[in-house]
Amino acid sequence: MKKKSTLLVLFLLVMSAHAQKKWTLQECIDYALANNITLQQNKITSAQRGLDVEASKAALFPNVNFNTNQSVSYRPFSETTTSLTNGSMTSTSSAVNYNGNYGVSAAWTIWNGNRNRNNIKSSEMNKQLSDLQTEQTANSIQEQITQLYIQILYQKEAVKVDSEIIKQSIIQLDRANEMLKVGSIAKVDVAQLEAQVTQDQYTLIRTKSQLENYKLQLKQLLEIHGDDDFDVTAPEVSDKAVLAAIPSKSSVYETALNIRPEIQTNKLNIDAAKLDEKIAKSGYLPTISMNASVSSSNSSGRNTNFGKQLKKNWSNSMGITISVPIFDQKQTKTAISKAKLNTQNSELELLSTQKRLYSEIENYWLDATTAQQQYISAKSNVASMKESYELVSEQFKLGLKNIVELTTGKNNLLSAQQQMLQSKYTALYNISMLHFYEGQKIKL
Repeated sequence: MKKKSTLLVLFLLVMSAHAQKKWTLQECIDYALANNITLQQNKITSAQRGLDVEASKAALFPNVNFNTNQSVSYRPFSETTTSLTNGSMTSTSSAVNYNGNYGVSAAWTIWNGNRNRNNIKSSEMNKQLSDLQTEQTANSIQEQITQLYIQILYQKEAVKVDSEIIKQSIIQLDRANEMLKVGSIAKVDVAQLEAQVTQDQYTLIRTKSQLENYKLQLKQLLEIHGDDDFDVTAPEVSDKAVLAAIPSKSSVYETALNIRPEIQTNKLNIDAAKLDEKIAKSGYLPTISMNASVSSSNSSGRNTNFGKQLKKNWSNSMGITISVPIFDQKQTKTAISKAKLNTQNSELELLSTQKRLYSEIENYWLDATTAQQQYISAKSNVASMKESYELVSEQFKLGLKNIVELTTGKNNLLSAQQQMLQSKYTALYNISMLHFYEGQKIKL
């Protein structure tokens, strides 16, 4: 009984520790890269493309087959036959006859306009394209995780700000009730403060709801199931990180052109399309193939045993076949034209992807630069609004300011704090994305 109780306690402790786990950004990324279903499916597809490469290489070797045919015939009204065997006459009459054929055949395509070797290159390119697709999926997942993670950090700080505002509103309400008792404030002003507390509480609930929504989105993106609480760590974000040097657009773009999988995919698609042109052109070239076979047979109704029959009926053959295309109803010409058009389309896709990549980098750079400037201004504005609000609060206590001026001061402070938080995490996210496009790991 004591042992069972100990195990139960240990189990509860483990479950509690699991429920209380807070995920870092790197842990979220590592978990997603290891467990995301789409990513795993891409890896399986890549493995299948690897098998296609092996199959295309095997096409260079000959095919070898063993063939046998066994047949039995029944002739109920057959006549007796007489034959001379070893100087004596023998008569045979069989209604059932058995025949067997055995053979080993081989066929080998010696040359078909290099189509087989080009097919190997094509299958290798498909394998590379599949690997690049996996990499693209991984990058997309990391970007989505980072965006949600930073949104959670923003909402966490917003919850702190809203909670502090409620504390201040309650303090003001308590002070107003004391002032009401001594007749230095009207009851309507107290009612306005009570309404303000209620409004602030509603704002906090809405902020918490948004926080839980972002947590849920991140949990779903990580494909974590169950009712356990999900939370992330909230690292201290310093001004140094927010105001870090922003890399230039051109340097990020030049680096991204060489490492981003979407660019490599488009370049490889162009090479694959050009290779398809070569494969299509091989339709105009002759095909040379070799074939060889070894065969024998046996049958019943003979006085020769099985082994001797196989020896007597042994047959070898070998031949070379040359097939020269003359007219194929424009199939080869059409295939070449389609391959050329596909090459042109792949080149245009590369240009489009390059423009889109530059646009993404430019947007990240502009948002990061703007957010840094806004953060500097917002931080200064928060200090001013806080000082102003504290001054108005003191004057309100002395009856020198009315409830409207107090509420205005508080709302101005809240707005300034929200602007500072928004610019802070906007700068952090866009700087992280610029470094990610440079090939660096995402970190805050």
